[in-house]
Amino acid sequence: MTQKTFTVAGGGPVGALLAIVLARHGYRVGLYEGRPDSRVTNIYQGRSINIALSDRGWTSLAAIGVGPDAKEQAIPMYHRAIHDVDGSLSSIPYGKENQAIWSVSRGGINRQLLDVAEAEPNVELFFEHRLIDVDFETAAAVFSAPGDREITVEADFLFGAGGANSKVRRLAHDLPRFSYSQTYMPQSYIELHIPANPDGSHRLEKNALHIWPRKDFMLIALPNPDGTFTCTLFMNQAGDPSFESLQERSNVERFFTGNFGDALEHLEDPVGTFMAKTASPLFLVQVFPWSFNNRVGLIGDAAHAIVPFYGQGMNCGFEDCAELNRLIGKYDHDWDAIFPAYENARKPNGDAIAELSKRNFVEMSDLSGDKRFQLQKKIEAKFSDLHPELWTPLYSMVTFSPEVPYAEALRVGDQQQAVMERIMQLPGIENDWDEQYVMDQLFELATETFGERR
Repeated sequence: MTQKTFTVAGGGPVGALLAIVLARHGYRVGLYEGRPDSRVTNIYQGRSINIALSDRGWTSLAAIGVGPDAKEQAIPMYHRAIHDVDGSLSSIPYGKENQAIWSVSRGGINRQLLDVAEAEPNVELFFEHRLIDVDFETAAAVFSAPGDREITVEADFLFGAGGANSKVRRLAHDLPRFSYSQTYMPQSYIELHIPANPDGSHRLEKNALHIWPRKDFMLIALPNPDGTFTCTLFMNQAGDPSFESLQERSNVERFFTGNFGDALEHLEDPVGTFMAKTASPLFLVQVFPWSFNNRVGLIGDAAHAIVPFYGQGMNCGFEDCAELNRLIGKYDHDWDAIFPAYENARKPNGDAIAELSKRNFVEMSDLSGDKRFQLQKKIEAKFSDLHPELWTPLYSMVTFSPEVPYAEALRVGDQQQAVMERIMQLPGIENDWDEQYVMDQLFELATETFGERR
């Protein structure tokens, strides 16, 4: 059999992982990236330099045979550290003891995956090759290459892995019956910075994701291995307060002093940074179909760009790769079967995590600082410990249960919330939350909703 060929357009983490998957199944892969090689040039300057990787991402990497090295440079975050306006701290565990989400360098994991891809005998890497056009019938692609050249690359199949601004997806807009929506969130964001202590240690607790929830806006901080924190301020683009309303330096100073007093002693020139930066928008992309003529496909953010509030963007993209890895084996390299199966398996889950990520802004910015919300989480955690077969909290389903599809987590989570709304209405729940009668009533409602075992 003649060796089949793939073009992968996009050399970010998902594109690099996809190239590895395809090469290990015997395909010859050309991986094309419009930017310079990130291992030589820092292409991530000014963009999010770390991401949250959880069990779905690690499981997907492991299924493909990649991953342990990346974890060596990752920092486990075991809980949310909630910073109140008055400077008081509270904590919400992410899961059971020793369960964590991991702060990972986006550039670092990209470089590691490019190294693995480059070591594959079936992969060839091309940088500074910007995609211009795609023939959706033949999978041929035109790239602009260094030296003002244009080259045409023939291949049997092509995947667009170019992220939220994928050129392949934008070219697909001209195809018949291509559904596309791009939805902007009210919030935009800028990145701020907390430097390390002089000895290289972290100024805040290292093994936590720090959140300053202020209802309509919030500041978060993720640790980096070098002792710094990458901070992100999420706030409405318009309104009061907003990026548009805060134009005068004195107003920006009052905003930070009034809302993030305990962070000010750590942040590096937050007011100057705020004044100098233009806020970046947050948007979601949903499309259908994800494949065209069983020759061209979309993967990762090219197919399902989401907002970052569940920390699942890269996890979802890696899961796309793991699903393709499984389907290639299941359908014995029959891409007429693989493309539709991939699309049908992943599209509902992409839509589900998009919905969950939108909702989680409210949880992070508003509810995480709410005492009743924190109490509900404690009740759910205790009940889950008592009856793990009956109840896995929504966050744990999404983050620590890769065997549960996102769509299933969304469905079950909505049912759980309806049950918990009834429990939280019990008289005296604030004082009696860990009493046996509360657990008994919750067991009765959960059994009624989910059956003896879910």
